[in-house]
Amino acid sequence: MSSVLSRHATDAALDNDPALRVRKKRWRRPSVLALITLAYIAWSLLPVVIAVLFSFNSGRSRTEWTGFSLRWYFTDPERSVWHDPSMHTALIHTMRLGIIVTVITIPLGVLLALGLDRWRGRLPQGVSFLVLMSFVLPEVLLAVALLFVATTLNTPMQLGMVGQVLALVTFQLSYPVIIVRGRMLAIGPQYEQAAVDLGASRWGAVWRVLIPMLMPAIFASTVLVFADVIDNFVLVRYLSGDASTEPVSVKIYNTARAAPTPALNALATLVLIASLLVVTLGFVAYKWFSRGEKGVGVQSFAAEL
Repeated sequence: MSSVLSRHATDAALDNDPALRVRKKRWRRPSVLALITLAYIAWSLLPVVIAVLFSFNSGRSRTEWTGFSLRWYFTDPERSVWHDPSMHTALIHTMRLGIIVTVITIPLGVLLALGLDRWRGRLPQGVSFLVLMSFVLPEVLLAVALLFVATTLNTPMQLGMVGQVLALVTFQLSYPVIIVRGRMLAIGPQYEQAAVDLGASRWGAVWRVLIPMLMPAIFASTVLVFADVIDNFVLVRYLSGDASTEPVSVKIYNTARAAPTPALNALATLVLIASLLVVTLGFVAYKWFSRGEKGVGVQSFAAEL
């Protein structure tokens, strides 16, 4: 009761004292934090904006602007992304890797999350620990280990598309597992239990009740896995075979210091556009499957990611 009275007294004092109101208003506006945030955003996005801008440069320079042109995308008959066979191959290979790894990883991750949620004992605890270990395990260590498996041991894993897919699935599997399990903890078991009480089978309750409620987390996992795969460098570089299995990240790395042209900027811009398109589609799907829930928006979508 005393705290309520003191709060009312403070509000009354603020109403009667303009100086106190101004100071309280200034306190509620963290100008320094806002300035740091804007500086961080500018520092992060400015190099990307410059790289994208010079992908439309009409000249060969990547530092001196000479005019707007689509030369490095498709109009140059030799050096554009569309006409350069090596860049064309790298872009197609990157998209193939993203699609194949995502199609394999998401169902496996969802099934593993369901299994770990229902499985009790030391073995599932060990599996959960291994899933979490992927976040602290250095990616280069995993790449070297899988390179040893592909080149030394007698296994079906080989350098090239097969090795890259297996490596990326191994590395990316933890993302859908953790995101989906977090969503399952937020949902709780009561909806499945209610469906079973109403006559549904265990599998029917999972398929018709739980899976639709997990769709926001599944789409968030899809966006994260696809975007991370097409940007991956370490795993795909160690496990690439010939030039036909070099994705965009490796292609840019190999040619960035050998008299590069703005065609590399155009190639990176196309990958950026693909990432933004996937994120947009994922957000739209997230909004669709989360309709009716309170507080659904960009912040909740970012929280799922």
